[in-house]
Amino acid sequence: MKEYTTNSIRNIVLASHSGTGKTLLVEAFLHSTGAVTRLGSINDGTTVSDFEEEEVRRGLSLSTSVMPVEYRDVKLNFLDTPGYTDFVGEVISAMRVADSVLIPIDVVAGIEVGTEVAWNYANVFNLPIFFLINKMDRENARFQQALEAIQTLPEVRPLLLQLPWGEQSGFQGVIDLLTMKAYKGVGTEAVDIPADMAEAAEEARMQLIEAAAEGDDELLMKYLDGEELSPEEIFQGLKSVVWQGNYHPVFVAAGGSEIGIIPLLDGLLALAPSPVDAPQVVASGAQGEETLPADDNGPLAVYVWKTTADPFVGRITYFRVYSGTVHSDTRLWNQSKGVEERFGTVSVLRGKEQMNVKTVHAGDIASVPKLSETATGDTLCDKGHPLTLPVPEYPTALYRVAVFPKSQSDAAKISLTLTRLSEEDMTLSWYQEHSTNQTILQGMGDQHIDVAIRKAEKKFQTALLTDLPKVPYQEAITKVASAQYRHKKQTGGAGQFAEVHMRLEPNPDSDYEFVWEVFGGSVSSSFQPSIEKGIQNVRKTGVIAGYPVVNVKVAVYDGKEHPVDSKPVAFEVAGREAFKAAFREGAPVLMEPIYNVHITVPEENMGDVLGDLNTRRARVQGMNTEKGRSVVTAQVPLAEIQRYTTDLRSITGGRGVFAMEFSHYERVPAHIAQEVIDARKKEQAEE
Repeated sequence: MKEYTTNSIRNIVLASHSGTGKTLLVEAFLHSTGAVTRLGSINDGTTVSDFEEEEVRRGLSLSTSVMPVEYRDVKLNFLDTPGYTDFVGEVISAMRVADSVLIPIDVVAGIEVGTEVAWNYANVFNLPIFFLINKMDRENARFQQALEAIQTLPEVRPLLLQLPWGEQSGFQGVIDLLTMKAYKGVGTEAVDIPADMAEAAEEARMQLIEAAAEGDDELLMKYLDGEELSPEEIFQGLKSVVWQGNYHPVFVAAGGSEIGIIPLLDGLLALAPSPVDAPQVVASGAQGEETLPADDNGPLAVYVWKTTADPFVGRITYFRVYSGTVHSDTRLWNQSKGVEERFGTVSVLRGKEQMNVKTVHAGDIASVPKLSETATGDTLCDKGHPLTLPVPEYPTALYRVAVFPKSQSDAAKISLTLTRLSEEDMTLSWYQEHSTNQTILQGMGDQHIDVAIRKAEKKFQTALLTDLPKVPYQEAITKVASAQYRHKKQTGGAGQFAEVHMRLEPNPDSDYEFVWEVFGGSVSSSFQPSIEKGIQNVRKTGVIAGYPVVNVKVAVYDGKEHPVDSKPVAFEVAGREAFKAAFREGAPVLMEPIYNVHITVPEENMGDVLGDLNTRRARVQGMNTEKGRSVVTAQVPLAEIQRYTTDLRSITGGRGVFAMEFSHYERVPAHIAQEVIDARKKEQAEE
């Protein structure tokens, strides 16, 4: 592939609900521009975009693929993102490095949850948004109905750039309102607009000119004075209102049938901003914030937006050059990690095909293999001019599983494998839950986790089993309590003797505090570390149900020792048993984690969602409306929402979304606590 300079590049994200035709649309782009000789098929697993084994098996996109399309001496980097909401992290990463968004809509299905997610994130990143009413050749296709569905999105201002030439089986092409010509089939040849559509085209053209006039005060005055705007003025005005987000152009096509493809490419080429036209990125530097021009001669600033593991090539790092240029066989400074990385051969990827290039210009997207330290979100730059590019905010995990190695050999690789998986996906993470002694893998939903587990086995040869995680309860006391314990052991030789008097107090300000109140030498202070060791051993393993003990103040106030038989081990035992006895006297309770939950649903589902929350011991904190949708904030015990992402989708037909984050620990109601304790005792008895 030849090199493209900054002005000749367009970075466009394809984002919307699963099944709207994104992957086949890219396939049509490649075929109609001559990059591939035949159209791939999702059913046959032959598309350029979905090349991963798991994507072929499931018949849907699971990760973002970069699809450069060369057209009229411009390279359009299409980022084909997954439409299933579990993989929203891929959408966020792609939008971080794009300059505009194309949202395809299934003409029959209309606006679906994945489309709403794409719309919301495009606005978060402040990107120009284009709509494509796709699959116009489908049975039951109704263009006007799909247009009305777009208008239900909050703060949307759709602007028709094309009209469909027929519908359903009669869809044969598009009427382009920029050129006022009709384009049949793939759209390589222009013909006059059919007479029966001329009036509708003229009316839509006037609306387009009116919108373009809003892009500039002089144009608006000219338009209001009744003067005619030239094609160049219309074009400049359109670019202005689209780039500012005041209007959202609407195209029409049937991607899978290759109808309307060339006019769509022409429209994107004309109106999608190049990196030069996009807002300049602001980086953090040694002298504070620094605005970076999309310029080959600017300071080097490279953002890593995606990493993958390839079983043959190793790690592949995807990056966008924001300023400066990147060459093959050079060294770059990783400012995020504080290490130098050696770049080997730099390449442009098209699906799994690697096309080597010598230089990557400012604004372009490329990849490099086998970087040792660099991960997603890192910034690469010159060591002498350190810069850090902003990393987007990713949603917190919504779905957790406990993972176990299938065999002994898998056990040795589990930590490295989970770390590698998390490096690839910013919405995937893992940690060791010490209170339950489980390894927890967390992501956005069951499909997300399932794909990660399969990837662990296929790519990293680590077989993992999953289970519902145990809730990390805690144990605490609610009143002051005292106890004493004498440890006396006499054998044939030297014996063991220790006596410890201990007081426990609730301590909400700290997990643990220890004070030594022994006066008069009844117990030597040299035995204090041994007593504390015994206490800490119990704190880790719990007293009533095997969960860690928190919020306790421990005071050792008296005891006895023997001049010969008192040893550290004896005081360790006495400290442990005294703590247990005092804890049981302190009216012990179980504490459970409570999460703040923010739920967004269509208004018609509000009652069902509130009714469901009531069954989950939730405390609703507030209800309001945001952009036409109902929002509920509540505090809910973790034990009640471990699988809420699946349940909410079921209640709302997939249209409900939520976010959750840890808030605090709270006392478990007595009847539920007893069930937890009984279940734990049964579990320990079986071990």
